[in-house]
Amino acid sequence: MKTKISSTQRALNLWAVVLIIWSVYRAKFRMPDWFDEFIAKPIVFIVPVYYFIEKYEKKEFFSYLYLKVKTFWADVGLGIVIGAVFFLSAILANLVKLKKFVLLPNASPTSLILTVTIAVATGISEEILSRGFVLKKLYEESKNIYTSSFFASILFFFLHVPILFTNYKLTGNMILLVMFTDLILSLVNSFIFLERKSLVLPILIHAFYNLALVLFV
Repeated sequence: MKTKISSTQRALNLWAVVLIIWSVYRAKFRMPDWFDEFIAKPIVFIVPVYYFIEKYEKKEFFSYLYLKVKTFWADVGLGIVIGAVFFLSAILANLVKLKKFVLLPNASPTSLILTVTIAVATGISEEILSRGFVLKKLYEESKNIYTSSFFASILFFFLHVPILFTNYKLTGNMILLVMFTDLILSLVNSFIFLERKSLVLPILIHAFYNLALVLFV
């Protein structure tokens, strides 16, 4: 007798397939950051989720992910405040480490704009998969904000392993630091997502966090 597979199990199976494809891509290809974030990640992270929600769940993609227009500007305002805190912390860390202020040496306005858009694209792709899809499915089954956030954060961590170990800029203690902060970021964004029922603020927090790391650290 065949055991019926739940919707959550199917979603986790899809996440595992995404992880395998992403790991192979990161191991075999060395593409520019813009290609990874604007082309590769949307195809690998978002397209399968869209198909699953629209075709299997029979639900509308944006409403399912809590991408709401109603709370958009409130989320943007709060996101900017949190982003300012990230920037201030990163600037202070930069001053302590280097004894001077450094902002992307020799950066042009074009490169700064590209950096910002890449950070936003990263936040959109990773939060749609990790929060809007995986976390929501875990929470729908468990109804427990803490356990679902914890397990979603562990999966978020594993999603970043291929990135961490194929990024030549990250070595030694920096890898451990990024791993730890990724887990904290994921837990915070998970609680915010489930409490506010909105994916916009987690996307902005994720984008500002990445931007602070790139610009100041």
